[in-house]
Amino acid sequence: MLLIAYGVSFICALLLIAALFLYFRKRFRARVVSLFMLAAFAFLAAYTVKMAVAFWIRFSSVTGADSVYAALKSNAWAVAQTGTTLGLLILTVLMYTRRQDLFMIFPAVKEDTDDVNAGSGKA
Repeated sequence: MLLIAYGVSFICALLLIAALFLYFRKRFRARVVSLFMLAAFAFLAAYTVKMAVAFWIRFSSVTGADSVYAALKSNAWAVAQTGTTLGLLILTVLMYTRRQDLFMIFPAVKEDTDDVNAGSGKA
C-alpha cells in the first residue's frame, strides 16, 4: 500500500513539475515571476527527489559490505529532506507574512543597434 502511495505521489509530482515548467517558461519570457510559485516549484522538485530516493531505498538491498552505498542513500535522503524543509519554510514565511503576491521583474536585455547592424553587414 505504501509503495502505491509513493508511486501516485511521484507521478503527480512529475506531472506538476512538467506543468510548472511550461508556466515558468511563459513567465520568464514575460520577465515577471511570482516568488511564491518559484518557492512552490523548489519544494516540489525537492519532494520529487525525495520520492525517487524512497523508491531507491525500498527497491534495493544493502549488505554489510556496501556501507558506501548505504551512506550514499542516507546522504541523498538527507539532502532531499533538507530541500523539502527549506521549501516548506519559505512557503510558510511567504504565506504568514502575506507576501504571496511578490514578483521578481527581470530587466529587458537591450541589444546595441550598432552591434546588430555590424553583424548583418548593413550600415
